[in-house]
Amino acid sequence: MKFGKVENPDDIDFSLPPDAPANKALLNAAKAGKPGIYIGCAKWNKTDLKGFYPKGTKDELAYYATQFNSIELNATFYNNFPVETIETWYTKTPAGFKFFPKLHQGISHWKRLKDAKEPTDIYLDGIAHLQDKLGMLFLQMPDNFGPKNWEILKAYLEEWPSGFPLALELRHTGWYDGSFDSEELYSLLEKKNISHIVTDSAGRRDLLHMRLTTPTAFIRYNGANVDSDYTRLDDWFERLKRWTEEGIQNIYFFVHQNHEEASPLLSSYLIQKLNKELGIELQVPYDPRVASGQVTLFK
Repeated sequence: MKFGKVENPDDIDFSLPPDAPANKALLNAAKAGKPGIYIGCAKWNKTDLKGFYPKGTKDELAYYATQFNSIELNATFYNNFPVETIETWYTKTPAGFKFFPKLHQGISHWKRLKDAKEPTDIYLDGIAHLQDKLGMLFLQMPDNFGPKNWEILKAYLEEWPSGFPLALELRHTGWYDGSFDSEELYSLLEKKNISHIVTDSAGRRDLLHMRLTTPTAFIRYNGANVDSDYTRLDDWFERLKRWTEEGIQNIYFFVHQNHEEASPLLSSYLIQKLNKELGIELQVPYDPRVASGQVTLFK
């Protein structure tokens, strides 16, 4: 995970910016009570999550799904998987488990959304086989896809089928630095019920917009493998608590790391805070490293 990586994380101001003024009214209109909360990692690969799986684990996805209620599925960005593979993911995971797949790079990075109906239809035809375990798809645009491409983005989102929940991640600073009338973007996302991904990464604080466009918060949290990753999660807990009080319907929070073996530890830390202080009853993932005293969860 190279995106937003910095040499000296201690030099970064990790404080969260204030909420966008529009958030409170949007959430108050939803008034969901207790939200649906899904927290997980970005992948289940054993090599990346070294130490998380007990010795002798044969099926990593099946085990992962006993510990977490969701996963942000980045693998679908790189491959269009056969239907049989997608159906296997479905059968290996328990009822209530959710996948949050990224749209294929052929749509976002190769076609750059232009004349992308055919690859989008192919992708959706396959991913639909996740059935009720499909949480929300997300479209991540490349760093060089900026406001000059607004009409292309607008046209693509206008045609997005309402049967597939979607979130959008933009990575060009021009969307948020005041050079573009972002209200046009927010208005379209609200109209189409498309969530606006909040990206929290050390080297890309310019993307930390804190503007919700639906009563669903989709957060992609990129840790830096330092102790401040935990205090950053403390700040996120306070923000999620506020959004919960204001009426948010769903919280999707996915943890990334430069070295992914720390991702389950950070996810578990946030889950325990939510359970304790909000009365949520998410399962706390078992981690052999914590159980053996090899690592301490709370920093």
